[in-house]
Amino acid sequence: MTQKHWQRAIALLDMNAFFASVEQRDFPSLLGQPVAITNGMRGSCIITCSYEARAFGIHTGMRVREALQLCPHLLQRPARPTVYAKVSRNIMHSLLTVCPDIEVFSVDEAFIDITSCQRLYGSPEQAARELKRAVYRASGLLCSLGLSGDKTTAKYAAKLKKPDGFTVIPPWQAKSALQHVPVTELCGIARGIGGFLSLHGVIYCGDMEKLPISVLSRRFGNPGRRIWYMCQGADPDPLHPDIAAPKSIGHGKVLPPNTRDRDIVFTYLQHMCSKVGSRMRRHGMTAKTYWIGLRTKQGWLGSKSRLSEFSNDQQQIYQLGRYILDLSWQGEGVYQIQVTALDPQPAGMQMDLFSTQAENKTRSQLNNTMDNINERYGELTLSPARLLNRSDMPNVIAPAWKPDGIRQTI
Repeated sequence: MTQKHWQRAIALLDMNAFFASVEQRDFPSLLGQPVAITNGMRGSCIITCSYEARAFGIHTGMRVREALQLCPHLLQRPARPTVYAKVSRNIMHSLLTVCPDIEVFSVDEAFIDITSCQRLYGSPEQAARELKRAVYRASGLLCSLGLSGDKTTAKYAAKLKKPDGFTVIPPWQAKSALQHVPVTELCGIARGIGGFLSLHGVIYCGDMEKLPISVLSRRFGNPGRRIWYMCQGADPDPLHPDIAAPKSIGHGKVLPPNTRDRDIVFTYLQHMCSKVGSRMRRHGMTAKTYWIGLRTKQGWLGSKSRLSEFSNDQQQIYQLGRYILDLSWQGEGVYQIQVTALDPQPAGMQMDLFSTQAENKTRSQLNNTMDNINERYGELTLSPARLLNRSDMPNVIAPAWKPDGIRQTI
């Protein structure tokens, strides 16, 4: 059975070993070489690696020491998140020249609903191939693409042939194509849900039709109902092109293991407060409630607390953080720190009748001057003296990264 035009056509575009591919593009001597990307040259964990490295059994999350045992001539490269973000932004914008209905799924993945534009290109397959060409024109990089009638099947299809793959699973073949696929291979079904399904006799997607949808509905609600359809090649989830306003704005960083030195901890605290404050100012946001905590072997220490007024001033956030940590931290070994604004909103919406306007104006002018200098000469060029001793580990791309607006965060 063939159909020139589909009732619903969804593509999932997945960049091939994205960070490593950018490095190989920019540094031709790396082409054909096993390359591992780490967070700086001191990074001990592999963020991603080239396909040449994967041929030796190296994978994301592996320790560099272990990878070198598998491949002694492995080339370690420090990540360049600002470059990757720029390339990703160009790729995502290039997709809009082919079809306007896009959901950015991550820094290197996007769903494209080509239902409305398939006739323009002749068929869903031809529209999907134009997406691949647009990506290459915008970045000089190859990608893999999966095409089907729903998001889950399209994402599964995209990973079947890599690198530079093109896999089509027509909607009327989706159920049979997934029949012998383990449910845990589908995006969104992790070990926990997989274990629940296993207890009910669902190991492969084809087993799902034997399980009443009400069983999943009672346990997981609407997500459970979606999973029931996902496993049968009929994921009803639409694209979500609109980026929701953030419910929180935060930054965290891993510390040297078991850190107990107060000066080091408070240096990291000030660093994260500076990043949160400058990010909110850059996007015209402010907040009053913050969660500030430290991760130890026993779990997270800290709490949420409120400033006396809405603010995006890093020094006010830092003073609040010191107060919280003085109350909750007794010198235990620390592994990570997190500073998060819990109620961000556009600046100027909230007016505090008791704030000192002159003091706030002066502080705002100082912050604006500092932001302008840092924007021109580099992050934290002008910063509190304590940050001279900040970690030299580079920034990373936030998991919720998007090509525009406040979520385009490094």
